[in-house]
Amino acid sequence: MNSVCETNPSYQGGPNIAMKIPSAEFEATLRFYRDVVGIPLLDAYSPDHVFQYGSSLLWLDSVPGMERTEIWLELLTQDTTLAGEHLARAGVERCDAVEQLPRGFDGFWIRSPASVVHLITR
Repeated sequence: MNSVCETNPSYQGGPNIAMKIPSAEFEATLRFYRDVVGIPLLDAYSPDHVFQYGSSLLWLDSVPGMERTEIWLELLTQDTTLAGEHLARAGVERCDAVEQLPRGFDGFWIRSPASVVHLITR
């Protein structure tokens, strides 16, 4: 049985879900969420669109060259340094090359064993 060490950070699901969509499927996917099921569109950034998805935000991102749609999730923690150390001890590798984060941003990218990308942030 695994026990949680006091030095391990806590995590909770963040408010952001990103759907990385092949460019060829983007417009049809956008129409599905906006026009067919009618989820409220909050903002349209080019090429991304943000919907109010219950208590979360759903970001639709058009990604040229992508072959299949991926879902990316956000995990919040109070201490990203401690989280990084904890995840490394657990054998979880960072994958910061998947998408550049803004300079000074307190967070980093990882993949779950099922290859789901997660943003670890505060």
